[in-house]
Amino acid sequence: MNFKHLYYFWVAAKAGGVMRAGEQLHTTPQTLSGQIKLLEQWLGRPLFRKSGRQLELTSDGQVALGYADEIFALGAQLEGALRQPRGGQRMLEFRVGVADSVAKSVAYRLLEPALSVAEPVRLIGSEGKFPDLLAQLALHRLDLVIADEPLSRRVSVKAFNHPLGATVMSFFATPALAATLQGGFPQCLDGAPMLIQGAASSVRQQLEGWLARHQLRPRVVGEFDDGALMTAFGREGRGVFMSPTVLEAETIAQFGVEVIGRSNELVEEFFAVSVERRIKHPCVVAITQVARRELFSS
Repeated sequence: MNFKHLYYFWVAAKAGGVMRAGEQLHTTPQTLSGQIKLLEQWLGRPLFRKSGRQLELTSDGQVALGYADEIFALGAQLEGALRQPRGGQRMLEFRVGVADSVAKSVAYRLLEPALSVAEPVRLIGSEGKFPDLLAQLALHRLDLVIADEPLSRRVSVKAFNHPLGATVMSFFATPALAATLQGGFPQCLDGAPMLIQGAASSVRQQLEGWLARHQLRPRVVGEFDDGALMTAFGREGRGVFMSPTVLEAETIAQFGVEVIGRSNELVEEFFAVSVERRIKHPCVVAITQVARRELFSS
């Protein structure tokens, strides 16, 4: 058997089609289709069938996918076991993806306990869009995904949500900008310059509804997918910005801003998404325990 053909089939099955698989593998759909056809000819069974414009697995394809999952999971374990320095202490490789809508400070606080487990850990972190990270998780290229939203049932990835906790939101401004705001909170936001999270953020839709309910119309001067860039503008007094209350003290100390108000109506949740239904990986165990008992305990 040509394992390259099997790998292409596996990625296409996990991605939900050759178009998306081609994007992940940086190859053309035509090349992928040709390689999968060769695998089907070798096996003597069709692995995919057309369903409208989509491809779905045949019953034989489901069987092949199960074996492919085991083969490539073992391959990942083999790589992790043998890519250790000879004669050195074994390192536990922990590959984690963080959705780019999660604030960097929150991501650090969530991941830091992974480096405190009993055995030496090599943390390999990456950042990206939540759907792209889920695809990497499905291919066993990641052990965990940290996100500010749960895995949807509509996504065809066999993984499980592990709630980490939630925090309400605080609003910050530099002292100079805060001195120019009129009235109490939240009325002082009406007409005020404001920096807001991008559309991908879980709290963006909440914020829009909250502003509408309170009949507030701030002057949005910036919209950012990158929370670090938003706070950089906020530090320079370019606008009021919102950040998790759990990071309040850190935000004040780091950016020289002050809290102008808080809202219990705006809540940001955080999730660990793993292929494990019952958490066994020691790093994931440490992350979930510290998040629930300490970081989000209040």
